Amino acid sequence: MIIDCHGHYTTAPGAHTAWREAQQAAFRDGRAAPAYPRISDDEIRESIEGSQLRLMRERGIDLTIFSPRASAMGHHFGDEQVSAAWTRACNDLVARVVRLFPDSFAGVCQLPQSAGVPIGNSIAELRRCVEELGFVGCNLNPDPSGGNWTSPPLTDPSWYPLYQAMVELDVPAMVHVSAVTNPNFHATGSHYLNADTTAFMQFLQSGLFQEFPGLRFVIPHGGGAVPFHWGRFRGLADMLGRPPLHESVLRNVFFDTCVYHQPGINLLFEVIGVDNLLFGSEMVGAVRGIDPLTGEYFDHTRRYVDNLRLSPADRQKVYEDNARRVYPRLITHPG
Repeated sequence: MIIDCHGHYTTAPGAHTAWREAQQAAFRDGRAAPAYPRISDDEIRESIEGSQLRLMRERGIDLTIFSPRASAMGHHFGDEQVSAAWTRACNDLVARVVRLFPDSFAGVCQLPQSAGVPIGNSIAELRRCVEELGFVGCNLNPDPSGGNWTSPPLTDPSWYPLYQAMVELDVPAMVHVSAVTNPNFHATGSHYLNADTTAFMQFLQSGLFQEFPGLRFVIPHGGGAVPFHWGRFRGLADMLGRPPLHESVLRNVFFDTCVYHQPGINLLFEVIGVDNLLFGSEMVGAVRGIDPLTGEYFDHTRRYVDNLRLSPADRQKVYEDNARRVYPRLITHPG
């Protein structure tokens, strides 16, 4: 079985996106948001079958761990009530996809984060999604300000209430920022990768996983700059008096394979190793075009992994077993 750990509902029906625009306009005008529209099952099927599901079948992916569109989480916009309403709508829509295609998708929720609002206020939605909707994890935004980084590091005790709930529910978080308002950063080209690298360095500097040995994070996009600068991070751990990375970080932190060229995948596997890698493609997502050098889609990451000619045991880890270890609630999806 091949499990893709990183999929977003980027093709959600237009009425869903239009409601978000109306909600934002209402907030700016000081009005109440309109009622959420009725979206039929057929509209959801149409949005999935011709895009996400078609590509999964073409590329031999059996199951996608599926969450709302990351760039649209928009935690920087509005207030806590706006974020809560939008988050619930997004999570409920993903839950409907999972109900319609239970063999192909497993849900992951966005959290109703809002800049300056305690993360503990997001726990109720996490519990609802896991306990009532059957979701297997969450996406955690380390920068709900939208590129201004006003929140404390992920290792600060202010995040601990969420971590306690994650450990209790036995679900991981993918560290994933959303849209960026800071003009210095392109969302997917720099803000995402900056956040991936920043989160890893925060974990390196702290004793977070001594506090929460059962806590698990997935750092997406191949870990940002981390694999390429692995020697730097090992050296910094030594200079800072931290334990070796395989003891202090890699027992709890994992990376996906959302790296869109063969040399990058080669480096990722050589440096990080198969025990900490989960297959992911992020399709249909950040980079949708065809690579003129290969004639293949950039985000057809299975092709890159297959080219490594892994042993059967290592292939099994990367394509399925590691995902089940990090997302143990996938037990409802037999291999």
